[in-house]
Amino acid sequence: MTQLRLAFFASKRPEAQDALPELIRRYGQVSETDADAIVAIGGDGAMLDTLRRRFDDNKAVYGMHRGTVGFLMNDYSLDGLVERINAAERASIIPLRMIATDVHGKQHRALAINEVSLLRQTAQSARLKITVDDRIRMEELTCDGVMVATPAGSTAYNLSAHGPILPIGANLLALTPVSAFRPRRWKGALLRHDATVNIDVIAPDRRPVAAAADNQEVRDIVHVQVRESRDRRLTMLFDPGHALDERILREQFAF
Repeated sequence: MTQLRLAFFASKRPEAQDALPELIRRYGQVSETDADAIVAIGGDGAMLDTLRRRFDDNKAVYGMHRGTVGFLMNDYSLDGLVERINAAERASIIPLRMIATDVHGKQHRALAINEVSLLRQTAQSARLKITVDDRIRMEELTCDGVMVATPAGSTAYNLSAHGPILPIGANLLALTPVSAFRPRRWKGALLRHDATVNIDVIAPDRRPVAAAADNQEVRDIVHVQVRESRDRRLTMLFDPGHALDERILREQFAF
């Protein structure tokens, strides 16, 4: 079996830092540029950090759980890593592209793997107008915020906000409010994966709102556009029987 060239990245957590030299000693270490695959060690944050560096080269990332939350990670073991990577199932992720315009008219662009979210900046609730594919769907949503989540991100912040869990192959996006006050009973919507969502902030001077593509935040925004970035794909590797679509399905039956 051909030896894979691996690049290891570890989060700052002590468990991940302790594992890093052991893995490098056993399997070697090359740069991410020269690697056949990238191994992220830690929790889901380490996986997301590693994936964000893959937007241009789409190299596959295999995660090993040595952190807090490990939904996107495989079990940790020093043994048989090359064999596990060679046998791994692939999950293809399409990120979201956020274009946020602030109160000064400046545009900010960022990619999100999990979700694009808008959240109030002060004690004042946010007031938002939502347009989907050039058709106004909600003239005014009063809330703490709202998000557009990918299937990969549907089990993260979206689930905490009581949004739906989406299978990886569903070709859907979740539009989910955060603490909707008016209309109080609105629980969100399921959108086609190729939908274009435009969100306008009503009265941004009195009710300021921040927008974030995952953890990349822009404050004092007036408008956000969200759509899939079809020219960018990310690849995650999972041990057989523990692929991302299976994990998402199991999560729907958890209680």
